[in-house]
Amino acid sequence: MSFDLKQRNMMNRTKVLAFTGVLLAQFAALAVAENTSLTIYNQDFAVVRDKAVLDLKEGDNIIGFNEIAATLEPQSVILRDPKGEAKLQILDQSFRNDPVTQQYLLSLFEGKTIQFQAIRPDGKIELIDGKVIRSGYMAPQRPDRYGNYRQPNGFGAGEPVIEVAGKLQFQLPGMPLFPSLGDDTILKPTLNWTLRSSKAGKIEAEIGYLATGLSWQADYNVVSPETGDQCDIIGWVTFQNQSGKTFRDTKVNLMAGDVSRVQENRNNDMGGREMKLGTMSAPTDGNVTQKDFDDFKLYTLPRPVTLRNQEMKQVEFVKATNVKAPRFYVYDGVLPEYGSSAWWLHNGLSTEPSYGIPTNKKVWIFREFENKEDNGLGIPLPKGKLRFYRRDTDGSLQFIGEDIIDHTPKNEKVRVYLGNAFDLVGERKQTNFTVDSGRKTMTETFEITLKNRKKEAVEFRVVEHLYRWNNWEIKDPSDKFEKTDARTIEFKISVPADGEKKVAYTVVYTW
Repeated sequence: MSFDLKQRNMMNRTKVLAFTGVLLAQFAALAVAENTSLTIYNQDFAVVRDKAVLDLKEGDNIIGFNEIAATLEPQSVILRDPKGEAKLQILDQSFRNDPVTQQYLLSLFEGKTIQFQAIRPDGKIELIDGKVIRSGYMAPQRPDRYGNYRQPNGFGAGEPVIEVAGKLQFQLPGMPLFPSLGDDTILKPTLNWTLRSSKAGKIEAEIGYLATGLSWQADYNVVSPETGDQCDIIGWVTFQNQSGKTFRDTKVNLMAGDVSRVQENRNNDMGGREMKLGTMSAPTDGNVTQKDFDDFKLYTLPRPVTLRNQEMKQVEFVKATNVKAPRFYVYDGVLPEYGSSAWWLHNGLSTEPSYGIPTNKKVWIFREFENKEDNGLGIPLPKGKLRFYRRDTDGSLQFIGEDIIDHTPKNEKVRVYLGNAFDLVGERKQTNFTVDSGRKTMTETFEITLKNRKKEAVEFRVVEHLYRWNNWEIKDPSDKFEKTDARTIEFKISVPADGEKKVAYTVVYTW
């Protein structure tokens, strides 16, 4: 059968209207969400709070709610009447996460014949009868008892198979035209409740739940002028929404800290303990506000935010100027590189010579600042990445390193590693090693050479690990040192421009 373009448009419009009418009829009983708010944790989950008007009759009611995230954890759902106008009891709850799609509808008509709309080369529409042998539909992930989503193995795998005129083909012969929506289908992920109400009437219920796929992290951009240690710090909150739902004009809180969540044989999602539904209010000014909340820090954004599904968004939350962040250099001659584990350190007595221990020649660059009010800060800083820039003489910004900081309370120091200095070199060697088993002593001597190829003098912090035993004494040090812990000492050595300096000491261990 063929149709001209006008007939085709009329037919499509009729089918769309009929399709839409069926859907609206199915979802007429759904509750409508109002005033959504979020508390997002920096552990890839959030507490979602909605308000919905429920028109209840006395006794049992069937209610559906589809303004929810696809990553909802069903066990965490809380439904209540905050005003206490009606006594609500949830007799049962179900969570559906299989919204209707073309592939899903094909699966409902497997083994049946439907029509497919194809466009011929001359532009005319042709309706083709085809039997759906296999839909190729892959069922959505189903949550296990911990709210973890896993794909059923092999279910629905493969391409669609359609029988046309007695022959099988592995592609659709055209756009499928379904005679009906099919039974038990939904447009969005949906919560369904059987509610028992103590009285009839409309109530404004509160709905809360945990959902994964919502996350935030802090990012800090630190800008220094051409010279000096002063800097400006701008902090951003980066949101990422992979929850399957768009949150429009939503009040947002951010919780910073390491909140415990139970993990039980899970992949990426985390099962949760029940969490209280906090309240949220927007601050009156244009800045992000912060307060203590239990043992964590709660930040509130000054205005509603729209977080679209699969969207990443940034909001400024910290701005500080003239922060003192001095730079210093550390030479640790034993560790092969910054951050690696000291595999040679022993908890017990070590009497083996130190040959074979790798010698480091790199000098590490650090920046450090105090998180205090008199230093332009004095606020809790959430865990995040600090990126450092310095202005060039022509005014352009050049990237000079980055590092991760942990959650940092007010009045604490922040120390970050930026890389290895190009013009600074260190060399370390063992010049003497003896063991006297009778006296139970061990003597070891080291010499450290520091080279400064810069045009200005530099102070090195030379770190030495006294790893052989916990009873030790330093003999004949060439320079003053500080004992930083039970088995570490540190020298602060100034080396002139384009100069060298040697540091030596002997350590005697007794056991």
